[in-house]
Amino acid sequence: MSITRQQSSQQSSQQSGQQAQPQQSRPQQSRPQAAEQVAQGASGAGKEFDRQVENLLRLGYPARAGLDEQAFAAVVTPLRSAAVAHGAALPAPDPAEGRVPFVLVVTRALVPVEESMSLTVLPGRTGAGFVDRSFEPGSVARFVPAEGVDLPDGRAYLLFGVERGEEFCGAVPKTAMETVARRGRTLLTMEEGIALVTQHPGILVKNKCFSLGGSRCGDSRVPAIWISRNTPKLGWCWEGNPHTWLGMASAAHRAAE
Repeated sequence: MSITRQQSSQQSSQQSGQQAQPQQSRPQQSRPQAAEQVAQGASGAGKEFDRQVENLLRLGYPARAGLDEQAFAAVVTPLRSAAVAHGAALPAPDPAEGRVPFVLVVTRALVPVEESMSLTVLPGRTGAGFVDRSFEPGSVARFVPAEGVDLPDGRAYLLFGVERGEEFCGAVPKTAMETVARRGRTLLTMEEGIALVTQHPGILVKNKCFSLGGSRCGDSRVPAIWISRNTPKLGWCWEGNPHTWLGMASAAHRAAE
């Protein structure tokens, strides 16, 4: 009897130990510390910002802005802290699905629209982007931020939570713009659309191109970027005419600090 009780006691102790061990170790093994997650997000946002700055330098943006690289960097690099602060918690870029966490936008105050558009190119292609000739001479300059579109800085800033908006392909642009406004999101301007294609060329694909309702000139035209001759093209469409291959790009917010 004593041996049986001893064996039972040993088995009970072993079972108890087997049950207790996973309970002690499981929380440490199942998920990373919150601080580590925040640090990883901040690091990722910082690296993505640095990549976008390097891309602009590679494309020759400083010269287009009439600045040397140091002066250009003095304009854009202070935005890095905002990229980390606002972008660390956002998902990683997924251009194929039409979403990116943030984009560094350089406005026409530094580089004219026609020039920045000429620096865009599709993945695997060499043809330079262009402004469609349907824009009569001088009309691009008349497309300015639409009512309710407030830019945080006249030269450069960040655009967060960007979507190309293919859900609106085939929708009437005017209706799509109203829907975006009701969601509390903001429409993209010409410069923001160009910045998006500049930094993430893969976001512009056949039948998933996008309108830029954040820039208007007082008439019914809505700017848009689509593919023509295997290159990005900045053109426009009427606000009442739907196109199956044009969505409506939007973003969550803008920031410069």
